Amino acid sequence: MPAPPTPAGSASTGSSTVADRPLRRDAERNRQRILAAARELFAQRGLEITLDDIAHHAGLGVGTVYRRFSSREHLVEALFEEKIDHVVKTADDAVRQADSWQGLIGFLTSMAEQLAGDRGLHEIVVSSAYGRDRIARARERMIPVVGQLVARAQADGYLRADVEPTDIALIQVMIGTVAEYSQHVQPLLWRRYLTIMLDGLRPHRERPTPLPEPALGEAGLDEAMRLWRPVRR
Repeated sequence: MPAPPTPAGSASTGSSTVADRPLRRDAERNRQRILAAARELFAQRGLEITLDDIAHHAGLGVGTVYRRFSSREHLVEALFEEKIDHVVKTADDAVRQADSWQGLIGFLTSMAEQLAGDRGLHEIVVSSAYGRDRIARARERMIPVVGQLVARAQADGYLRADVEPTDIALIQVMIGTVAEYSQHVQPLLWRRYLTIMLDGLRPHRERPTPLPEPALGEAGLDEAMRLWRPVRR
């Protein structure tokens, strides 16, 4: 006996059906909502936020988030692998600059700009506590490149001989902390302290470099202290 005809609107052509397609579009829309919410929360509050926080911010049920991303680590990797690759490219470009000092300045400035507006990126760059294998491999690619930046600037006499590549990582931590601390009061204040830091890295200079940003006054410092919140652990 021949099989009954398939009802119109649900004809199967292999493993998918017409009825499935709207569900797939809904799933992709939800995934994009999750990524957008996570991107915003990670930038504002850092990587200690939970999948529950993200679900609430996205206006979705917690189960929907867990179906798309089984853990926060998977979500971090989905969002930050491309950003870390961009950081590595920044270092590669700096090494290729003909002037080794300008290359180092350009790298530190670009890094500060990227980290200043993204608390999550700051945390993932300076800490190995976050990110899975792909992000860890991207971070590892940057280590020898930063070593080249330091060695070139020292060989050309622009950088103190006692500076180590690991100092660059801690300078990024310090500048990123200033940016985070002052972002609601004077968002570009980090430029002042990067300039002071760069002057200190030189073995000699004719005069201090003019500072691009004014210092915080007492009222500004009080405001920064009032608004700043430590990372939640």
